[in-house]
Amino acid sequence: MSVTEPGTGLVFVELSHPWGHGTPINPGDPDIRIERAVYHAAHGVLSQRITAVMHNSTHLNAPLHMVQGGADLASLPIDLFFGNGVVLSIPKGRWEYVTAADLDAATPTVEAGDIVLVVTGWHRKYSDSQEYFGQGPGLSKDAAQWLIDRGVKLVGIDTAYVDHPLATSLGLHRGGPLMKRLPKFYETETGRDVKAGFPEWIPAHRMLLKAGIPTIENVGGDVAEVLGKRCTIQAYPWRFGAGDACVIRLMAMLDPSGAYRIESGRAA
Repeated sequence: MSVTEPGTGLVFVELSHPWGHGTPINPGDPDIRIERAVYHAAHGVLSQRITAVMHNSTHLNAPLHMVQGGADLASLPIDLFFGNGVVLSIPKGRWEYVTAADLDAATPTVEAGDIVLVVTGWHRKYSDSQEYFGQGPGLSKDAAQWLIDRGVKLVGIDTAYVDHPLATSLGLHRGGPLMKRLPKFYETETGRDVKAGFPEWIPAHRMLLKAGIPTIENVGGDVAEVLGKRCTIQAYPWRFGAGDACVIRLMAMLDPSGAYRIESGRAA
């Protein structure tokens, strides 16, 4: 549920999935390990040790993730992660594409410099399941190009992957299939040939990152509260030198009164 800050009247909306024990993990990745390095009963204090791949739950990808020599998390301009944006409702079923035509028809209108969150409805299926990871929709190449051409600064989607899952290593790409039954299941269910239908590995995601546009996967939380709205979005990652990705706390902010102003920075 949204929360209103009493001093300013700003409304905050959670757009992140929870993170921790039991977080759904990409097929092929090791599970998150959280261990108590010290704990209250023995030491009077709690400190935890974490081992994890950063590509789980709601996370942000820097260009370095897929572009050799691309910008890492720490070197990205910090203004990329805060600003005006749109939450686009583009409902899609299993194995469908979000296309340029879908983006063009969606409201509110996307403007240059926007943060764009694409909501297919798949966030409602978020779970440790073959359906969520293996049967979700994804961005088409023409959708990625449309976003690049509009000059957006950050793109998020409420699926496990920016691309169609059969265009990832879950299918027949880069040492796959990591989800072994998926290619045959897809062909049986659709009558389509996987190799012919998905000749390129993660094309839409690579296009966005090569254009210097960071991406967010697994958008979720209470995103339904801001569907079809223009709002202020914050998506700050860690200041992680040589980091390709990290889990983030993604939030939307609304100002119903239109009266909020931040502090000037002047000394009292």
